[in-house]
Amino acid sequence: MSKERSEQELVRIEKLNAFRGRGIAYPNDQQLSHTCDEALQLGGGAPAEGYTDRICEVAGRIVALRRMGKAAFCHIQDRSGRIQFYLRKDDLSEAEFADFKTMDLGDIVAVKGFPFTTRTGEVTLHLHEIRLLVKCLHPLPEKWHGLQDVETRYRQRYLDLIVSPEVKKTFADRARIISEVRKFFDEQGFIEVETPMMAPLSSGATAKPFVTHHNALDLKLNMRIAPELYLKRLVVGGVERVYELGRVFRNEGLSTQHNPEFSMIEFYQAYATYETCMDQTEALVGRLCERVAGKHTFDFNGCTVSTEGPWPRLTMKEAIYQLGEVSREYDLETLASVHAAAESVGCHQVLGIEEWGAAFYELFDAYVSPKIVNPTFITRFPMIVSPLSRTSDDDPRFVDRFELFVAGMELANAFSELNDPEEQRRRFESQVAAKQAGDDEAMDLDEDYITALEYGLPPTAGEGIGIDRLVMLLTESASIRDVILFPQMRPRSNRGADNNAGSSETVSLSVQN
Repeated sequence: MSKERSEQELVRIEKLNAFRGRGIAYPNDQQLSHTCDEALQLGGGAPAEGYTDRICEVAGRIVALRRMGKAAFCHIQDRSGRIQFYLRKDDLSEAEFADFKTMDLGDIVAVKGFPFTTRTGEVTLHLHEIRLLVKCLHPLPEKWHGLQDVETRYRQRYLDLIVSPEVKKTFADRARIISEVRKFFDEQGFIEVETPMMAPLSSGATAKPFVTHHNALDLKLNMRIAPELYLKRLVVGGVERVYELGRVFRNEGLSTQHNPEFSMIEFYQAYATYETCMDQTEALVGRLCERVAGKHTFDFNGCTVSTEGPWPRLTMKEAIYQLGEVSREYDLETLASVHAAAESVGCHQVLGIEEWGAAFYELFDAYVSPKIVNPTFITRFPMIVSPLSRTSDDDPRFVDRFELFVAGMELANAFSELNDPEEQRRRFESQVAAKQAGDDEAMDLDEDYITALEYGLPPTAGEGIGIDRLVMLLTESASIRDVILFPQMRPRSNRGADNNAGSSETVSLSVQN
């Protein structure tokens, strides 16, 4: 059933049908000589009479339109930016000017002319040709109001990109960040690989997987929650520096920091420790700050974040004291002490946890981590919440692990890898018992991974860094949805599924033509 069209949409369709009737709708033979930015550069310093010998053929979407009887000023926008053009009836054929009178905001046009400088100092193209390439059938939002409906921004990202140049810049910066991340590891001799996105087991992180089914094999498969175990198999095989940058999938809720599919990089390095990873992470982020953001201070998540190093390295216990301002009268060495400390600061969810390490971690995670502003490495995690990490030599209750926090947000997680196959089996079995008891985020036991460890995993350190959260910080974006082109959305109650949310009905229709 076709959707009901607005009056403005019907008018635009009628205009398109007139072009169809003449057999000139949707041409595909247009040649260009310049982008908008190149035309601006070519016209730099042009006099009022113009550089009549510098002819530019550019194309783009009309994003501003001011008619003045027999003349008009317009702005068109392409991948490089915007440029203004000026046209007069006397400079065009009668048919071209008649066609122009039917053009609207949002139409994609090709124009040809020479650059001149207006009285206000703006380089402008003086046209002698204009041609409609694509008719836009929906009105654009008012340029002075922009796209105000946040839901529409995410559901109709194409519209967001059309009307908001800063959004396009965010995703251009994202591409540069990813490129620089790859360069960083490539320069250190790491090899980029691709590992399976579907697997019969769910391991490598504690998270609930998405489950799918392979019909030909009649096999239940899990979308990967992490590539970790496959990457460590490669280290066993002699690929001693390896990384993967790609998507992972976790069946969790939506928030400003969570999307069920997201991008991360995981890297593994033989003959390194988690402390090696700390040095690499600080160097990587510093490089991105300089090469992409051009600064080390960011307004993010309601606070001012400085990425200038060196970054603090605190044990979890010390962070609870220093950053959480929990009294040192609680030694945090027993479950009773952790419960007492939690009660003293009103962190009541800890009180229902009956295992010391899990309660200790929850006190930090729920009460202390939101208070961290500048990049801070938190080390010495309880073993119970770290099933793949190497046990600390001086205290078996802890592991050689860190997490990096910035503005209350976990940005990276790393550890010296557990390479003892017998201990790994015991940890997997504990995870399986937890899953059988109802923990749907616990891992499966991966027998082949245990076999790989039995062949010998050299002393190795590994780390995962959330790309989306890294982009959030470096672009000062408040929500993960601002840095993912097509984030997961809840269905609109009156529209069915998200992928049917393409109408412009939520967009302002008051456009001056």
